[in-house]
Amino acid sequence: MTGGGERTPPPGIARPSVARDTQSTATGLAEGAVRRLGRTFVLSFYVALRNLKLYPVENAVVQKALEELAGLANELLAGDGECEFRLAGEFLFLNSTRMKLDLDNYTSFSYILGRCREAGVGSVRFTARPAVRDWTILLSFLSSPQGRTPDDRYETLLRRMQETGVTVFEMGPQSDSDDKPEDAGEAKERAKRTYAQSVSTTKEVINSVRMGQSPNTRKIKRVVQGIVDQILAEETSLMGLTTIRDYDDYTFTHCVNVCIFSVALGRRLGLTRLQLYDLGFAGLFHDIGKSRVPIDIIQKPDMLTEDEWRLVAAHPWLGVLALFQLREQSEFPYRSMLVAYQHHMKRDLTGYPRSLRMTEISFYSKIVAVADGFDAATTRRVYNSEPMDPATVLQEMRDNPRRGMDPVVVKAFVALLGIYPVGTFVVLDTFELAIVHGPNPIPEMVSRPLVRIVSDSLGNVQYPGDVVDLAETDAEGNFRRTIIKTGDPEKYGIRVGDFFL
Repeated sequence: MTGGGERTPPPGIARPSVARDTQSTATGLAEGAVRRLGRTFVLSFYVALRNLKLYPVENAVVQKALEELAGLANELLAGDGECEFRLAGEFLFLNSTRMKLDLDNYTSFSYILGRCREAGVGSVRFTARPAVRDWTILLSFLSSPQGRTPDDRYETLLRRMQETGVTVFEMGPQSDSDDKPEDAGEAKERAKRTYAQSVSTTKEVINSVRMGQSPNTRKIKRVVQGIVDQILAEETSLMGLTTIRDYDDYTFTHCVNVCIFSVALGRRLGLTRLQLYDLGFAGLFHDIGKSRVPIDIIQKPDMLTEDEWRLVAAHPWLGVLALFQLREQSEFPYRSMLVAYQHHMKRDLTGYPRSLRMTEISFYSKIVAVADGFDAATTRRVYNSEPMDPATVLQEMRDNPRRGMDPVVVKAFVALLGIYPVGTFVVLDTFELAIVHGPNPIPEMVSRPLVRIVSDSLGNVQYPGDVVDLAETDAEGNFRRTIIKTGDPEKYGIRVGDFFL
């Protein structure tokens, strides 16, 4: 399984020369020119690093890649009089201009970030033209750093550069602040922005497809990238927002929730970031076929007629058609079409649509089927006024083979959410009411999650409430609080989603 990312030459092929459209101003290269030339420089840096890792330095392909890199560096130098290549968190800066990261160049960015961090390097600056030999020595070390820790490797690099007479580069170590995590408040606010933008864009896309119009595919890419980045940085805040489950905008929040659950689950299952992008696309558009089903049937509160059910059951292959049309104007992953078609199929290929021939359900389809089933069962809809509580849904998914879900994927999902998933409303033995905030980080305490106390023992609602660890014990070693049962928050006048906003 591979990601569908960047258009880069395979290892062993030197990057082709590109047209130079940069122009100098009185104060150096314009920011736009730095970005255009910088993207080419970053890609050339990546190709040279990869080739040095795979082939001897005297190899013609390696030499050509190094010459290309030296030429691009000299061009940057000629425009600004200096060149500084700097890492800051997940970003790359070239002469104080942040290089734009998107799906097309993620492989080169992440590879360079990884190599520099491993070598303890935070910045590389030069004001004179480095020769091919200079680049060869620098990149050779970055490809195979020496030392036990990043600090050791950085010191070794400086010593090696001095010993080999390479003085053109001014090296800087990694900054401690680069990896400083954002505080809980910042993470929560960023998650809320990501979620709101995702729902808004999904609504726009699905309505565009319903009207026969072409949606903005760039917005779609940004949505998926935002969700993946948020999950990788701090998944708790975004996972918590899936509890909002807006009744009026169910179709759109459901798609976003399935995307979030799928990406988080894919991460647990070891997928790479690029694979998570593919999976995120698939999760976000698994139900796009419903945009081609009459909306009055989708929102009908009563039991469907046989003909109406046939229309609803057709949404998987209608989704394939919708995604195929989108593919004409953008590179939608083929796996998204498979997921749209297969997400209601069971392991034995029952379910719908009926399989015309025996085939293997894709790994992404298995993941999205679990995420879809969980969110649908725990959400109030026009035809499902009494959703199940999250803990009961998980137990049903795990213990009922008739659901036809992959047991390994379900097991990973249970490990992700815990026995009591985020948003589960629980009653404690102290008679306090609480909402599960997240799984306990201690594996042995899976039945004792982190919870937010939302009322005292007399039933007085507390907002926003305090987060406590149910694994906490008193002086005698007894647990301070224990879950007695799960419950329906609406019976107590509590909206779970309000406590995650």
